[in-house]
Amino acid sequence: MIYPEIPLAQSIIEICKGHHLKHIVISPGSRNAPLTIGFVNNPNFKCYSIADERSAAFFALGIAQQLKEPVALLCTSGSALLNYYPAVAEAFYSQIPIVIISADRPLSKVDIGDGQTIRQQNVYQNHIIFNANLTEIASSFNDMLINKALQEAVLKKGPVHINAPFEEPLYNIVEQKSVSPVIISPHIPAAKVEIHPFVKTWNNANKKLVLIGVCEPHMLNQAIIDYLANDTTVVVMTEVTSNIHHPNFIQHIDRFITPFDEVDFNDFQPELLITFGGMVVSKRIKAFLRKYKPLKQWHIDIHRHYDTYDSLTDKIITTPNDFFSELFKYTDNSKIGNYRHWALNLAKKRQIAHQKYVSKIPFSDMEVFQFIFNNIPNHIQLQISNSASIRYAQLFDLDPTIEVFCNRGTSGIDGSTSTAIGAAVASKKQNILITGDISFFYDNNALWNMYIPPNFKIILLNNQGGGIFRILPGHQESPTFNTYFETEHNLNAEHLAKMHQFDYYNVKDINSLKTTFSSFISRNEKPAIFEINTPTKINDTILKEYFKNLV
Repeated sequence: MIYPEIPLAQSIIEICKGHHLKHIVISPGSRNAPLTIGFVNNPNFKCYSIADERSAAFFALGIAQQLKEPVALLCTSGSALLNYYPAVAEAFYSQIPIVIISADRPLSKVDIGDGQTIRQQNVYQNHIIFNANLTEIASSFNDMLINKALQEAVLKKGPVHINAPFEEPLYNIVEQKSVSPVIISPHIPAAKVEIHPFVKTWNNANKKLVLIGVCEPHMLNQAIIDYLANDTTVVVMTEVTSNIHHPNFIQHIDRFITPFDEVDFNDFQPELLITFGGMVVSKRIKAFLRKYKPLKQWHIDIHRHYDTYDSLTDKIITTPNDFFSELFKYTDNSKIGNYRHWALNLAKKRQIAHQKYVSKIPFSDMEVFQFIFNNIPNHIQLQISNSASIRYAQLFDLDPTIEVFCNRGTSGIDGSTSTAIGAAVASKKQNILITGDISFFYDNNALWNMYIPPNFKIILLNNQGGGIFRILPGHQESPTFNTYFETEHNLNAEHLAKMHQFDYYNVKDINSLKTTFSSFISRNEKPAIFEINTPTKINDTILKEYFKNLV
């Protein structure tokens, strides 16, 4: 085996190996050559070469999202690591462990006019779990920092940064290591909550609302799901990214809550709000809970307890499974209440109104989403881009066997395709991405990737602009709006598909969609893009009228 000659590079590689870090996403460069040589020539690591650092970072995020373990990013000095920042922020807020290893010039070269040199230390300080600013000479102190960074990525589930200065020569290799760093494995403490203070509140509350944000598939035990579903004093609200299903749960929040009048708001106001999972998409539920506050709110999470609804009273530092398993030993769900009955009856009325409306709408984004959700295969993994796509996805039923992911930590459009490809590489399931045109073209370097599985597919809704801006307040037809908000364009994905050797399908009406879709789904010789051109100017009207017709 060959090793980089520089001892500091050897230490980083050996400690990464000792912490069982397996996946290294490398962006080509010179200053990171010692680490690139070491990682690539060590059979303990699976290395990927992704030239665009922003895409590389989201690609790594997608792998880590699926494997639930740290994935490393490696880049050269200068502006390279700044391109990681969008994915670093997403990893921070989505609690996904990634390890950024940036090569640097020695500190003496910073701010003297040396090329490709910036202030790299602590560059992610507002969105990082831990910074390891190493010194040029290998030492036990450096080893401690590297160990600590890798420990924190696991223990606190987020991004960490290891900044490593190297002096030339960078490409020299040796056949024997000159370092033997100590490996310090993370110790995961048991989370223990004193449950009895919560039992009385639960038993006394007649209106308990459980609101579930982004969750990994299969996160919540079925026994807990069933207990919550059978308690008539409990309403459980989920989103498509919650990956938790039961017929007694309210899964279409905006559909349910948008037509509320003052009486409905007061009837639905909870006494106790219990939240867990990641970020919630629905703005309407946030506005409702901020105005009609519960008497108490519990948020359950090992690491983060955001006061999203301005009502947080208790931070419960454990997992939902552990908390509810212990709580339900002392509670009784035989108590008869009207809260769930009222909510489920209203949800059934909304479902009838929903079906009546969507059965007669013209070809549009909404009709396309209805068709897709009715026809995509079961048992797949579905990645959804942000903005309009994830909001349309909240309105339709999806088979419970389909796992759903979306970058909701920062809700950005910037890396959805790259994340989906990383997830597809790590997942054993077929992976389909549903995306809008602005998100797709913004991240088109995601396709510059030699690791894309042949069964990876993209469904691209192209309405020639950022259609969500037509839905938001302030929309008006004007050159300013069309250029600087909607970002209207005449682009299509055909040439990108050809350049990157994707199969390509394009339709412009519902009949063509129906006749072509099954071929797109069934053919898996190459990755594929299915571009669906929808009208630019009626989508917002159809969506607004949809909510008006739910009463």
